[in-house]
Amino acid sequence: MPEIDRGRLRTLTDRERVRFAERHPRSAAAYANAGHLFGRVPMTWMNKTAAGFPVYADRARGARITDVDGHEYVDFCLGDTAAMAGHSPAPVVAAVTRRFGELGGASVMLPTEDAAAVGEELARRFGLPLWSFALTATDANRWAIRLLRAVTGRPRILVNSYCYHGSVDESLIVVGPDGRPRSREGNVGAPTDVTSTSRVAEFNDLAGLERELAYGDVAAVLMEPALTNIGIVLPEPGYLDGVRELTRRYGTYLINDETHTFSAGPGGATAAWALSPDVVTIGKAIGGGVPVGAYGLSAELAGRLGGRTDLDLVDMGGVGGTLAGNPVSMAATRATLEEVLTEAAFAGMAEVAAGFADGVRAIIERHALPWSVSRLGARVEYRFADPAPRTGTESAACADAELEDFLHVYLLNRGVLLTPFHNMALMCPETTAADVARHHEIFDAALTELRG
Repeated sequence: MPEIDRGRLRTLTDRERVRFAERHPRSAAAYANAGHLFGRVPMTWMNKTAAGFPVYADRARGARITDVDGHEYVDFCLGDTAAMAGHSPAPVVAAVTRRFGELGGASVMLPTEDAAAVGEELARRFGLPLWSFALTATDANRWAIRLLRAVTGRPRILVNSYCYHGSVDESLIVVGPDGRPRSREGNVGAPTDVTSTSRVAEFNDLAGLERELAYGDVAAVLMEPALTNIGIVLPEPGYLDGVRELTRRYGTYLINDETHTFSAGPGGATAAWALSPDVVTIGKAIGGGVPVGAYGLSAELAGRLGGRTDLDLVDMGGVGGTLAGNPVSMAATRATLEEVLTEAAFAGMAEVAAGFADGVRAIIERHALPWSVSRLGARVEYRFADPAPRTGTESAACADAELEDFLHVYLLNRGVLLTPFHNMALMCPETTAADVARHHEIFDAALTELRG
């Protein structure tokens, strides 16, 4: 295959950005008028846009978003997984309205029966018996790390290179070109050198993992069962079993962060692949769009923690938050798990995702591009490499920001929204085969123009 014509790529991208600006005057004005927001957006990563400025949302329902300029989008981003249940699913709207509007009390610092029901359902799905709550998966990861440092007396956390666990300080470490650990590019205001708090190993590298665990100072391995935020990197046969065996051999706890891998099924990759972690952390999607995070503990771990009279688990010990487990979050999560992200819903989402993956693969083959497609249940990613990368570092190396931006703004101008960080498409219960076909039509047209 001939190389992509970079001049043509830049010309097409410039054309699409002009078109975007012409089609979105109200979004442009809103962005220009947001001078009292740092970066002009409520959260700085919202500036990650291929178009030059962000689309401003007006309303959203199911698998659709409408912007302030009146353009409707088929949404395959779904709030970067937070809206995997779809935007404002009716059972969640009803539960939150009843809890907040009828019963009242969003921040009472008292438990509700909904929380116990959520804990029971999470235990059923993920196989860990005891659960606690946060407002984000980032906090769930932070608090789990603190607990595991406490029970092991060990200082370090091990993660995979180019993993994603929110803004957890210990996770911002990668394997450098020389094979040695270093701080991840762009790490903002690190409180200490991350190589003093963390160890790192490549995903799918059991020898590298064992080498790092052999130091004997790792309290926990914090990992996604499949990498997702550097592009989907799937585990090779035997890898996850090997991780579990090594962590047990070296007296290290294992945390499965299922925040994104929840797309694998009703119990995430943990249930789909019969995994046995000591802790599961999760957030985003389980609240149906309402902020929530959770972490589940094995009985053994909970017993060790409960027997420690020196740990302050109820006040200022560094675990917990005033709004964690609040009645609104618990009502939303119960409705999401019991009525929206059900086993039947996941089966339908996976079927639609399989159609998405097959269609993209066929288009790539027709255009003779050396790209690949990876799928994790309801989540699909197309990659600018073939075969698909097997480690986070390989995945980072095959990124192509110029090409990614072109595809994103081209799709955006024609009513399809992908996750802005990479070429990820997520299905919700209301995503249809027609939505997938619309993506494929535009994707094919983009490649046709690009190839000339």
